[in-house]
Amino acid sequence: MNAAGLCVRLAFGIALLSACAPATPARERESVAGSVESARASQQDRTLVMVIRGEPVSLASKPVQASGLSVRPATRLFNAELDIADATDSPRPYLVEALPELNTDTWRVFPDGRMETRYRLRANLIWHDGTPLSVEDFVFAWQVYQRPEFGQSGSTPVSLMEEVVAADARTVIVRWKRPFPDAAFLRETFQPLPSHLLAIEFQQRDPDGFGNLPYWSTEYVGLGPYRLVRWEPGSHIEGAAFDGHVLGRPKIDRVVVRFLPDENVVLSNVLSEQVHFTAFQTLRYEHAQVLKREWGGTPKGVIIQVPAQLRFIHVQVRPDIVTPRALLDVRTRRALAHAIDRQALDEGLYNGEGIVTETFLPKTVPYWAEIDRAIAKYPYDQRQTDQMMDEMGYRKGSDGVFVGIDGERFLLDFWGDAGTGFEKELAAVAEGWQRIGIESQLTTVPVAQFRNGQYRNSFRGVYSSAGPASSEREMRMMTSANIATSGNGWTGSNRGGWSNAEYDRLWESFSTTLEREDRIRLVISMEKLIAEQLPMIMQFHNPSVVTHHLAVRGPDPRAPHDLVLWNIHEWEMR
Repeated sequence: MNAAGLCVRLAFGIALLSACAPATPARERESVAGSVESARASQQDRTLVMVIRGEPVSLASKPVQASGLSVRPATRLFNAELDIADATDSPRPYLVEALPELNTDTWRVFPDGRMETRYRLRANLIWHDGTPLSVEDFVFAWQVYQRPEFGQSGSTPVSLMEEVVAADARTVIVRWKRPFPDAAFLRETFQPLPSHLLAIEFQQRDPDGFGNLPYWSTEYVGLGPYRLVRWEPGSHIEGAAFDGHVLGRPKIDRVVVRFLPDENVVLSNVLSEQVHFTAFQTLRYEHAQVLKREWGGTPKGVIIQVPAQLRFIHVQVRPDIVTPRALLDVRTRRALAHAIDRQALDEGLYNGEGIVTETFLPKTVPYWAEIDRAIAKYPYDQRQTDQMMDEMGYRKGSDGVFVGIDGERFLLDFWGDAGTGFEKELAAVAEGWQRIGIESQLTTVPVAQFRNGQYRNSFRGVYSSAGPASSEREMRMMTSANIATSGNGWTGSNRGGWSNAEYDRLWESFSTTLEREDRIRLVISMEKLIAEQLPMIMQFHNPSVVTHHLAVRGPDPRAPHDLVLWNIHEWEMR
């Protein structure tokens, strides 16, 4: 190991604190057998207690209010869509009998480029309140999501839908403005909404009033395997198995979803068996090592580690807020990239078990080797950093920190998400930069601020972040259409405001091209542009940690962290 790697590893001492998670008592909306405290690994209770990192704004798969938190584990419990992704990220029919097939009556492409897809619903589908699901609920959902005030009209696939109509009592037709390759794989990007509960409210209320209805949170009615029983703000959500679930009643009767942002509190609850399942981002790699030691040769649970989450650094390129302005020049961004010792970071954070990367897509992509050969790379190289900073007019001062020709020190505003693991990564990158002469000022964004999109996009320099960049679909995050602005409710994932006409053109072609080989070539071209222009600096795919108690049977260890609950209705507690 090189000296830098050793220095980084020595900096990563782990101090895991044990604590107890408080529960706030409140009157229940419906009687629930036992409290959260008593809902443990008891066969009699048949209650699954899981943990997510933060409290969601809504339980809808596609809410009309944005949330910076990843709450898919919670929304999965209460929702069902046209299709669902299984453990291999392959589409399966959910609310429909079958998925549309290209060049059949269910998926037609017209000479002018428009498309039409048909979805035939399964029989006897009902909402959690017992009301039959209607094809009109899909038509109504499209009417809601296309309204610009909700910030979803520009999202995929809503922006591509020309019309959603009811062909008959069980057939939904979507007419598309152009070819859309993922028309048979919509997942949570398009969900039905209960028109019997929301249609009148939608007509009578302004957008803020509609978006703040209790329906979206404490009075949510969905189609998923569990129906909402109680939402205790700041504490937990409780759900009961839904008898009318389209794939059958869940085998576990009750589920409690607790909100615990403190990773060490989560670890304490797992060790004391008060928690049966931990979703991703609730525990870190270090906690998994503690569990392995504590459980010893007779483990009480299963630890699933999937190198899934992409860690990268957004670079701010909005001219009106960027500081220092040198970040607008790609040479400065390349200097920063050459100053990151990715291998040392991986060794220090994950004992080398992460996957160091300079690509957007992971090595599991079948054509990853082609991407790797095509892109520009930025190995750790202090000489390259010095040369590029010199070209930008920066020289090292007597203290080794870069100073401009005007005598101004190069000071980088460096933001990152709160959380022990994230903060350690932030500090390690900053320390490495400091050794090379790049000074930075650190800011951690607390969990409570994740929902404030405007705040999270106001960083002036760089932002250490993460994303589920595990599929081609996620590459849309860097298009101009995904720049977070007030116009889209600050929901865009292009946080640095990077805009590139060629990238937009490539994405546009990719999103309308149906032939697989042509789509792969377009992806490689997009990867090349990101690597050349560096609107984001890639670091590694970190190991995502998910755990469950041995009493819980059913989670698929092959599933990416955001898909592990896909078959929750089949899980059992023994």
